[in-house]
Amino acid sequence: MLEKEDYFIETERRQSPSAAVVHETIFKEAESELERSTSALFWSGFAAGLTMSLSMITEGILHTYLPEADWRPLVANFGYSIGFLAIILARQQLFTENTLTPVLPLLHRKDIKTFKNVLRLWGVVLVANLLGVFLISWIAAKTSAFEPEVQEAFIALGSKALAPDFSTILLRGIFAGWLIALMVWLLPFAETARVWVIIIITWIVGIAELSHVIAGSSETFTLAFSGAASWGEVLGGYLVPSLIGNILGGVILVAVLNHAQVKGNEK
Repeated sequence: MLEKEDYFIETERRQSPSAAVVHETIFKEAESELERSTSALFWSGFAAGLTMSLSMITEGILHTYLPEADWRPLVANFGYSIGFLAIILARQQLFTENTLTPVLPLLHRKDIKTFKNVLRLWGVVLVANLLGVFLISWIAAKTSAFEPEVQEAFIALGSKALAPDFSTILLRGIFAGWLIALMVWLLPFAETARVWVIIIITWIVGIAELSHVIAGSSETFTLAFSGAASWGEVLGGYLVPSLIGNILGGVILVAVLNHAQVKGNEK
């Protein structure tokens, strides 16, 4: 038989962490990211850009070799999760995954110094990520590293990503930013389910054809290198709206609202 105190301990152990505990955990991680040097952020972001290309590569390979069937997209889009999974487990800096939560320290302090530091982190990581996907996209389109059939699959993925108009990509970007940032809030206490949280959330982003600025740039950059689209179309028609959408979705729908609910309970 458990003593009364043991019941209280066991009950507390089995309870899910409160929103305040999750908020504090994310807040501390965000603070540590803001303290990193510019060079450390750049190289981590560049590595993440290279790794993010695994999503396009894996999805393209699955799309090529799976049989033509209605269920093929459901399976092929698990390839989309691979880049995210590798980046998060390797603790690399991905725009939307590690850059939107530093808004929490800004919401807490509301000062110019923190604002400039957040912009520094965003700018460095975004540029580094794009340089990484730029390099792999060039290799994918311009070399014989991949079979012609796989290269055609890459082009098909890029064409699909670029097909919607500006407003649609922006809206899809909002949903993608929301889901990826929400995933960040789920991970600290996911424990043994971490891998499945990453796979399921990013699979939803992929199968719903939502717009992620880095994953989608890998596909659309390859499209531009292949000559199937101009760089103006790729940068203005995909990069800009997906970037705006990801920031809006991640910052407003997750960081700000989760911060607001915790601060509201403190009053």
